Amino acid sequence: MNILLLGSGGRESAFAWKISESPKCDKLFIAPGNAGTCQYGTNLDVKANDFEGVKKAALENNVDLVLVGPEEPLVKGIHDFFLADAALKHIPVIGPQAEGAQLEGSKDFSKQFMVRHNIPAAASKTFTIDTINEGYDYLGTIGLPIVLKADGLAAGKGVLICATVDEAKQELKEMLADAKFGDASSSVVIEQFLSGIELSVFVMTDGTNYKVLPEAKDYKRIGEGDTGLNTGGMGSVSPVPFADAAFMQKVEERIIIPTVNGLKNENIPYIGFIFIGLMSCGGEPYVIEYNCRMGDPETESVMMRIESDFVDLLSGVAEGNLDQKELIISGKTAATVMMVAGGYPGEYLRHKTITGIENVRESQVFHAGTYLDGDTIKTSGGRVLAVTSLQSNMFTALQQATADASRIYYDGMYFRKDIGFDLL
Repeated sequence: MNILLLGSGGRESAFAWKISESPKCDKLFIAPGNAGTCQYGTNLDVKANDFEGVKKAALENNVDLVLVGPEEPLVKGIHDFFLADAALKHIPVIGPQAEGAQLEGSKDFSKQFMVRHNIPAAASKTFTIDTINEGYDYLGTIGLPIVLKADGLAAGKGVLICATVDEAKQELKEMLADAKFGDASSSVVIEQFLSGIELSVFVMTDGTNYKVLPEAKDYKRIGEGDTGLNTGGMGSVSPVPFADAAFMQKVEERIIIPTVNGLKNENIPYIGFIFIGLMSCGGEPYVIEYNCRMGDPETESVMMRIESDFVDLLSGVAEGNLDQKELIISGKTAATVMMVAGGYPGEYLRHKTITGIENVRESQVFHAGTYLDGDTIKTSGGRVLAVTSLQSNMFTALQQATADASRIYYDGMYFRKDIGFDLL
């Protein structure tokens, strides 16, 4: 089949690599892709949010299936757009329709969903500018520190952790009254802080059946020892040692099954991925957030561990027979080290020439923020390359990914050398 993959980051590079390995894929198109995805298929100069451009690309290239990487086109309704168009509606889209994508698109929607289906999560309430005084009162009732979340999509920046009630009041005012995150913070969820260790669980579903993909743990802080500013993710590891069979059984019974069944019972059509951000609090799983797509940089580690035909699994999602498909997961460990631009996550350097990728020995290099300038690969994003190694144990995987990242160079290059060491 001909497959169209939407997106341009490290997650899409990992998808492209995995899809290109399948004998079921005739042609792969990536819109818009990056300097690395063109080795797996054909990049198209179409933005993932340009629905008319995506339509033209799908029809001109006789596309049989569309896989949506990022959340924004899903929240904006790319799946609904296909279903409403007579020329497109026969093409399955992997990714939920806009209603289901609200699991990520609206923190308030997802919290209410969890309450309705008795899914364990932190206590919370949602406030707007009209109820800001009630919000101030609520801040004093849920303990410290206090978590504030912009209701809508805020490019990963809409979550604040406040150490004092006064700080939380000031931030709540800036979010609601001063539109700190634009429309995304026109509603704000005030949430109880959960103390524990985080991990990400990924589920593929056809709306009825589901398969649990390898879990992963990502590292958000820019500095080693989990210090400094939050980023989009500085690395990831899979599997996660503390997520043993007993813990994952709790996750499946208390969270995954109620989520899949809850969507179905509420007549919310949902096919694609459910990314469940979890906190293990003393061995008990709590949901921090849902996302309506795969994570990044977790996908880079997760794809390395899937041994079965990924296109066959995607077909099962599209056809509603995912239960008949085989998911084989490697027992090895995948570790991903994210190489970022100088200055990231603040104002960062761009257009720097990348050299040395050919020197990488036992890792897969997934491009994230890169572009081709003639034959030269240059940096374009804050997160530039994801270096992923699959090895027999975690220490070796971490060591190899770190060593291979060191073989690549560009001006201002930076990566953390301690990804996963907290788990050893």
